[in-house]
Amino acid sequence: MSRKTMIALWVVQALLAAVFLFAGGFKLVASAEQMKGPIDLPVWFVRFIGVCEVLGAVGLILPGLLGIRVDLTPLAAWGLVVIMIGATVLNAIGLGIGMALPTVVIGVLAGFVAFGRRRALAHD
Repeated sequence: MSRKTMIALWVVQALLAAVFLFAGGFKLVASAEQMKGPIDLPVWFVRFIGVCEVLGAVGLILPGLLGIRVDLTPLAAWGLVVIMIGATVLNAIGLGIGMALPTVVIGVLAGFVAFGRRRALAHD
């Protein structure tokens, strides 16, 4: 894998980790009232998604930094892709297609990491 691709993967991973740490952290500390959206979801479910987002963010960064279980990074990225598919559907239903585009972009970036890191593991 080229040096440019490796740098691009790390940059995308860092940005995604920041996004998911923020989004997931908010879901964990916000009140039920603050988390109300156009589609009413149970608070326990939103908190569960928050935990998944925070763990996914950690999984994007720590294995590569520590050099331990680097095979978990593509799995974390795939998990975040699944979350973004759900977020895209909910945003499209509740807010319209235009508001679903950011979640599509984030999901595609997570897919880039999942494919890129899986490919890197296959070549090692």
